[in-house]
Amino acid sequence: MKLTGGCHCGAVRYSIEGEPQHVALCHCSDCRKSAGAPMVSWAAFAEDQFSLEQGELTTFNSSGTALRSFCPKCGTGIAYRNAEYLPGIVDIQSATLDDPAALPAGGASLLQARTVNEVVKAQTNKVRLARLKGELVERSQVVAHV
Repeated sequence: MKLTGGCHCGAVRYSIEGEPQHVALCHCSDCRKSAGAPMVSWAAFAEDQFSLEQGELTTFNSSGTALRSFCPKCGTGIAYRNAEYLPGIVDIQSATLDDPAALPAGGASLLQARTVNEVVKAQTNKVRLARLKGELVERSQVVAHV
């Protein structure tokens, strides 16, 4: 399978060869903050499956070993890398694909949620359950992306 995609302004174009290792929704605070959205859909590929075809990406260290790459002109987030937790993997924001429907999150969705409201409800319920058990809950324990 060959997929292509790019940023909002068209300055950055990329291609991907092969099948993703997984496609999942992430709603961690880092993803939410960088995207300005309640969740981001990611498709994970081996680094050698990803090819930058046009333009350049700017990379920002968003938290520890997490590196987020985006278009320097329009700011569209394209890729996420974390050599410590995901060695050899590049996560692509699947919404930047020319055909985002080609890689739906489906069963690999974090928390198995189908809607934003279900994600928020699941997070809230997880925190409530932990508090009822007398456990302290850090935000990093509620969200799934590293």
